[in-house]
This record gives sequence, structure tokens and C-alpha cells, in this order.
Amino acid sequence: MDVLKKVPVREQDPKERAKNFEEVCLGYNKEEAMEEASRCLNCKNAQCVKGCPVSISIPDFVKAVKEGEFEEAYNIINKSSSLPAVCGRVCPQENQCEGKCIRGIKGEAVSIGKLERFVADWAFENGVKPKAGTEKKNKKVAIIGSGPSGLSCAGDLAKMGYDVTVFEALHEFGGVLVYGIPEFRLPKEKVVKKEIENVKALGVKFEKNCIIGKSFTIDELMEKRGFEAVFIGSGAGLPKFMGIPGENANGVFSANEYLTRSNLMKAFKESDTPIMIGKKVVVVGGGNVAMDAARTALRLGSEVHVVYRRSIEELPARAEEVHHAKEEGIIFDLLTNPTEILADENGWVRGIRCIRMELGEPDESGRRSPVEIPGSEFEIECDAVIMSLGTSPNPLISSTTEGLEINRRKCIVADEVSGMTSKPGVFAGGDAVTGAATVILAMGAGRTAAKGIDEYLSSKGN
Repeated sequence: MDVLKKVPVREQDPKERAKNFEEVCLGYNKEEAMEEASRCLNCKNAQCVKGCPVSISIPDFVKAVKEGEFEEAYNIINKSSSLPAVCGRVCPQENQCEGKCIRGIKGEAVSIGKLERFVADWAFENGVKPKAGTEKKNKKVAIIGSGPSGLSCAGDLAKMGYDVTVFEALHEFGGVLVYGIPEFRLPKEKVVKKEIENVKALGVKFEKNCIIGKSFTIDELMEKRGFEAVFIGSGAGLPKFMGIPGENANGVFSANEYLTRSNLMKAFKESDTPIMIGKKVVVVGGGNVAMDAARTALRLGSEVHVVYRRSIEELPARAEEVHHAKEEGIIFDLLTNPTEILADENGWVRGIRCIRMELGEPDESGRRSPVEIPGSEFEIECDAVIMSLGTSPNPLISSTTEGLEINRRKCIVADEVSGMTSKPGVFAGGDAVTGAATVILAMGAGRTAAKGIDEYLSSKGN
């Protein structure tokens, strides 16, 4: 065994997986997981923990895996994470825990994410459930949104003994986990629904088809239904567009709509919800959502081009997702920026006009700013365009809640330490506060708010 290299992870063959929606990564088996765990140096001053937004005791759970104590490993993880099977699949570990791994200085970092996934899947298969707290507090807390921040907050509060109810606007629980992340990255029946069942097992109640601001308001939850605290984890589901000519043409989608049709409405199967299968699709953007939309369109039978205005080094998507996309045959048109969407006489997309870019000086984020190259315009022929330019929070909740402060980006303002908003008893976290970010950062915000809610309600007494 070469301790400097990771134990390879089995995956579907690229040519095969490009034609199906089955999970790409097949994960470790028992022997592989124990071998990979044995690479861990079990550092006393564990930098990997510092890189984890939910502060999992990583050396301890990895040591338990190494020793074959998988239930113990699960219990260690579950003290900090309510969604280990999700995080093991979709977290950007290379920038977080694995990015801090000491083993990675002279070799390859320990595959912490793949080990977390193995432990969670093992727990599913062997009927191991998270441990609920024994204390019961006679206080009701409402959670708005059943995405990662809401589920994380609900799970932590339930373990503390609170009476927790989660309100979801859609007809399925899971938020972005069910509508935004494709089946081939995050299986819904195998993973998401089981994680939600585990949260329910802690005593959390769930109500679907409840649109806060329409069905009832936050003020009504607190004044009429007896909730003493509310956590807003409603995400950021309002898509952004470029504002270029032709965006209203038939065949232009936001990535949000495209993925929701495919994932939540099962449009990739035979279903009553249609989805456009273009012969040639252009995806505009370079983040994880752009990769998800592009790889979904590919599986539906399209030739797919990703158009991004910076170079491959600046792509914000996870390296693993870009690698998988390239393996599957997606074409990357980099240093390219759309200027107009072209439509035929019937109003349907027929192409997209672009201009070549070059990288200039760094912008405020430190990335080099793309600059247009005069006279380099060209056209890409296509019959569908998917815009993946980020999202912002839907203003419905903030506009129907008195005393709730928002910033210029329409995000809810919340204290970083406690999650408390400008309205007493109302907390917020995740994409509703930060704008579109990662699952694990949303979970971290949910945990922060759970602690803040506990301190707030404890200070009020009985």
C-alpha cells in the first residue's frame, strides 16, 4: 500500500454513465474504507476539523473506520452533522477538510468525504439511526424550508429537546437536495429521503405545501400558532439572468427551472412534466449548478457546450465535477462571453452570439477580470440555452414579515454568531442570508442558528 496515494474510488464508466441517471461514484466497500482510513495520521492538532463548517471530529471517526467500528464512526459524525450521506457526496472537501489535511502536503489528502459517505451508507444498510436527546423542553420552534440549513437546524434543536416543525413550500421535502442536485450525484430515494427519515426519527414534524407569506406569515406562526422562535432557511431560488438581447426567446431556461423539472418533477423519466431535449444546448456559467445542468442535458441526449468567460483555472465548480463533465464529453468554450441570444422567425432559439475574452487585472475577489477582445465576435448554433448565473432569495418572506431587515442583495440580515435577525425570536441562515452557496455552509449556518435559538429561548425562561 502506498500511503501517499488515495485508495481509488470505483466509478461508472464515462461512456455508460453519460446515458443514464444512476450514481456516478460507487463509493468504497468495507475493505477499501478501512485501508483508506489507515492513511490518516490522526493529528493531535487536526487542521481538517478547522476546515469543516460543521466541525465534525474527523480524526476520531476516521480512526473508528480504520478499526472497523462503523457504528461508532456514525455516532461521532452525527453529533455534528444531520446529513452525512449528503455531505459525503456533494461537499467541496478539496477546499475544506481535505484541503487542510496534513497528509496532503507530501502526498494525496485522506478521502474524508468518501469515508463519511461510506459510514452513512453503512448506517442506512444496517438500520443504525441517529441518537435522540433525552431532555424534553416545552417550547415550539418553526423551521421554514426543508433544505440543508433547515434540516440541520431542526436536527440539532430536536436533539436539544425542542418541539420542532418544518414547513416546506413544495410537495417534496429536501429543498435544493431534491430539486437542484441531479440524481446521478445525489440519489433521492437512496439518500435524501433516508436522511429526512432520520431527522423525523428525532421527533421533528414536517408540513409540506406551506408557502410562508401566502399560506400564513411568520407573525401568524408566532402570534397564533404558539411558536416561540422561527428559523428561516428558505434558500435562494430566484434565478439571475444576464440582461442581454434575446433572453425571452423560447428555449431559454434558468438552470433552476431546468434542474427542478428534471429532478423534482422526474422529467428525465416518462412523466407529465415535459422538458426540452435540444439537439445542441449551451450552458452559460461555470459553477457547480452549471455542471449539473450541463451533465443533465447530456444525459437527455443533447450535445452540450459550457460557455464561461474566464479560463479553466478560474472555474468555480468543483474539480471533480469538471473532470467528470469532460470525461462524459461536454465541450468547454472558455474565455467566451455571450452578448445576444438569437431566435428564428417563430421566436425559438437558433443560436447564441459570443465574444472572445482575455484575462486582465485581478478584481476584488482576487480573480483576474475578463476583458473583451474587440472584433472577436462569433456565433454558436444551438436550440436551447441554460443560464446558470447564480440565484438570490425570493422576497416573499421578507416582504410579508414586519421588522425583518434585508440588504441591497435582498438577502436577510442575520448575526454571524447567533443567526438572529432584526426581528426578535426570528433567526435565519444559509442561502437566504448569504445568497447561493454550498450545502455544507448552509448546514453550518443551521447549526449556528440552532445554538442561537437555544440560548435565546433559555434566556427567556419558562
